[in-house]
Amino acid sequence: MKYKISVVLVAVILQSCYEKSSNTESALPANSIQGTWRLISETKIENLDTVFLETKKDQEMIKILNDTHFSFLKHDTHKGKDSTATFVAGAGRYERKDNQYTEHLDYCNAREWEGNSFQFTVTIQNDTLIQSGREKIEGTAIDRIIIEKYFRVK
Repeated sequence: MKYKISVVLVAVILQSCYEKSSNTESALPANSIQGTWRLISETKIENLDTVFLETKKDQEMIKILNDTHFSFLKHDTHKGKDSTATFVAGAGRYERKDNQYTEHLDYCNAREWEGNSFQFTVTIQNDTLIQSGREKIEGTAIDRIIIEKYFRVK
């Protein structure tokens, strides 16, 4: 009899632990930046040129954020087998205070981007994140304003 009670007690404890861990995502506030985000459009302003791009049918990009780090991945949907072949990846640490968000890019396949920090303003409304700011890398021709719009992947 004691054995059966012990087994039931252990099962109840394990179930309660599982429920707490599986509800972690839903416990995040609605304005949480944490999660997976899919790029839907981007605007780049460089010199006097402004380019607005909706996500191309042949490319996808996601950004993944936990409580301290971010990563982004962009690739073509044809598995690199035609002229649309592309792959971009980067990751690092980030800081956020209210709507001010700073990425510290520690890893990137475009190596000249590594070791740089970028300050952005972010707004989150429902399942949409808008990130805007300046990308400038000393010693290169890269100096532009970007505005990226993402939706939350569920």
